[in-house]
Amino acid sequence: MVARIYKPTRTAMQSGNARTKLWVLDYEPEQPRLVEPLMGYTSSGDMNSQLRLRFDTKEEAVAYAERHGIAYQLQEPQEASRRRMAYSDNFSFRRIGQWTH
Repeated sequence: MVARIYKPTRTAMQSGNARTKLWVLDYEPEQPRLVEPLMGYTSSGDMNSQLRLRFDTKEEAVAYAERHGIAYQLQEPQEASRRRMAYSDNFSFRRIGQWTH
């Protein structure tokens, strides 16, 4: 039973930083999911795959895993590099390249 400790990234549909500030402890699946032949539902006998714990800091998540004897993998977050640009920069005289409609 291996757990993964990470800080979630925002989805492609998000423009804000909601739900990206907390650290998450998820268990890796021990069994593959099975497809139920009649209805097509997917199921698993692994109950830990339903468990997701959230922590304020990375140290709290690591301490929890060590206190309960859970093997874990720690994934450090990669900060996105964003270029700050104002809307008025589109109309600047120092702009490189043409701006036309």
